Amino acid sequence: MLEFARTAQCIAETASKNEKTATLAAYLRSLGDADLVPVTRYFTGNPFAQSDERSLSVGTRTIVAAATAIWGIAPGALRATYGEAGDLGAALGSLLRAPLDLGLFRETLGPASLMLVLDAIADARGKTAARTRALLCERIFGACTDPLEATYIIKIMTGDLRVGLKAGLVIDAIALAFERDPEALRRAASAAGDLGAVALAARHDTLADVAIAYHAPLAFMLATPIAFGSSFADLNEGAWSYEDKFDGVRIQAHVTAERISLFSRTLNDTADAYPEIVAALRGVRAACILDGEIVAERDGRVLPFRYLQPRLQRKDASPELQAQIPVRYVVFDALAQGDRSLLDEPLTERRMVLAGVLADAGERVSLAASTSLTTGARIASIDAAFEAARERGHEGLVFKRRDASYVSGRRGKRWLKLKRELATLDVVVTGVEWGHGRRAKVLSDYTFSVRAADGTLAPIGKAYSGLTDLEIAEMTTWFLAHQIRSHGRALVVEPEIVIEVAFDIIQPSTLHASGYALRFPRIVRLRPDKRPVDIDTLERVTELYDAMLAREGVAP
Repeated sequence: MLEFARTAQCIAETASKNEKTATLAAYLRSLGDADLVPVTRYFTGNPFAQSDERSLSVGTRTIVAAATAIWGIAPGALRATYGEAGDLGAALGSLLRAPLDLGLFRETLGPASLMLVLDAIADARGKTAARTRALLCERIFGACTDPLEATYIIKIMTGDLRVGLKAGLVIDAIALAFERDPEALRRAASAAGDLGAVALAARHDTLADVAIAYHAPLAFMLATPIAFGSSFADLNEGAWSYEDKFDGVRIQAHVTAERISLFSRTLNDTADAYPEIVAALRGVRAACILDGEIVAERDGRVLPFRYLQPRLQRKDASPELQAQIPVRYVVFDALAQGDRSLLDEPLTERRMVLAGVLADAGERVSLAASTSLTTGARIASIDAAFEAARERGHEGLVFKRRDASYVSGRRGKRWLKLKRELATLDVVVTGVEWGHGRRAKVLSDYTFSVRAADGTLAPIGKAYSGLTDLEIAEMTTWFLAHQIRSHGRALVVEPEIVIEVAFDIIQPSTLHASGYALRFPRIVRLRPDKRPVDIDTLERVTELYDAMLAREGVAP
């Protein structure tokens, strides 16, 4: 595993995507078949195949306890190294010492042999499972010989590799290593749900034999955001249609005679949480894979996302909860029918298949309406369609090229989403936190506040996206010089820095003193032209919230 760790570290320290890909390709090419499969999976951030529903079920406490037992870590040592590294793998790896078992048993870990131990951890069951997992973790740490090796083994165990590789770059590296067509690899990866098996098929030129794996989630196709005020130039080329942008939970349904799976964006099966959707899909006669969105709905009207949230927090749904928060599965794409993959088919063909598949579905499943966008992108007609979608309770619109294939896990110009932010607020930063991964050395997470009626500052949210690396570095220097006090990795700072934040909706919240929280807040820009006295007030937030409810037909 030391060679794996060195390769991972080299990739992490390389900024160029092409160089990352070339480094990984050379390493994959050097491996035997037995190591190739697990290594490919490790670089995706999960030691198990996407189609494998197992997990390690090993938490931070177990990992730390096992490392402490084997390496004799002094009390307080981890707290200090973690504060500096901001990463459990790097923090623990730096504390590696000669094992305390005096070398009575030692083994050398390679990718394949590590996988055998990880399999055993995942398969541990019964009353002794926790102890078995702890002993297996100790076995792994006792075999580590180098801090870098220990660092990356822990990163694999926590699913937190952080070397700047996404699945798409791993696929590109496999293609480069074995001289295969990247698009053929992507199709095989989507079908198989196991990038390790696909890498092996690429080596032996058997990609054509990779079949669809039902109940193994595919990566979702993603839409690229576009903004009002643009010319919508992309919509002037090719034939397009548009659909409502639903304010719900993206769900991929795998339907077979034996089983129905409902995979969320996190690729977890959530079927137990939506029994009425499962029941409705049992009417579908053909095996199929569907893509759509589960939305909350009452009296024929789609409700905002916040109404759906209580169901997201439950692993199952009682009849009372189903009645309280009715849901519908609105389906907009078909990815497979029987043994036939539809990923390479144009959207028009996929929609035709979808209409036939859903003909026998229950009433809680419906086909999303799709409208052709004729004569190119006319801004006035798009604006009218957008406002109509908002009136129906949706977020906005999604535009889709009618000749486009389904490209898993990627954004591009095939799907474009148009949303309008609810508003922006000018707020003041009152707290900051050290980041993680490549941002472990900078203060990148900002807690911000508005001004209450009595003049005090009322926290309303936290944001960590929107600023450039240079801006974050410069602000880190300022915040360190203007901190009031610290609590671990968090600092309370002088309320002087004004930022503008955008957000999707306002929600009531008991977590913030303001009584509200912003959904998906993001920093638009620093506002050095404004003083803390100029920030928005809690009264303004309440006005925006009441106006939002009024648009939704809900009394404040």
